[in-house]
Formats: sequence, structure tokens, C-alpha cells
Amino acid sequence: HLYTKIKAITGQSASEFIKIMRLKYAAMLINEGNKVSKVYSKVGFKTQPHFTRAFKEHFGISPSDYGNMPPK
Repeated sequence: HLYTKIKAITGQSASEFIKIMRLKYAAMLINEGNKVSKVYSKVGFKTQPHFTRAFKEHFGISPSDYGNMPPK
């Protein structure tokens, strides 16, 4: 039932929804000054290349470049 509720509310699969939440948390950690090499494992990714690819697909920018952006 959880899968169908998440799909109905967000329009995404449960795994996609969770991945996006992890990426948003990673972005917050990077904004706080944490290094990408530490962040990817904190948010549950097993390898940095996989994290970097997923981050870039979602935000359109690499995590390193995201961390180097001036604050808004």
C-alpha cells in the first residue's frame, strides 16, 4: 500500500522518491560546507561516481560545482 500511496501523491516510484530526498539532503550538507567525499556515504550511496551521476541528473550540475556556487 505504501508504494501506491507514494505514487499517487508524488507521481514517482517509492525508490525514486527516496533517492530524490537523499539527493536534497546531500545538497543541504554540501551547502553547509561538507566535502562531497564524505557526503555521498552519509546519504546512503555506496560509490562516489554513482552519487555524482545521480546528483548531476537531478540538479544539472556536479556536486563539486554545486558546492562552489555562491550562496543565494
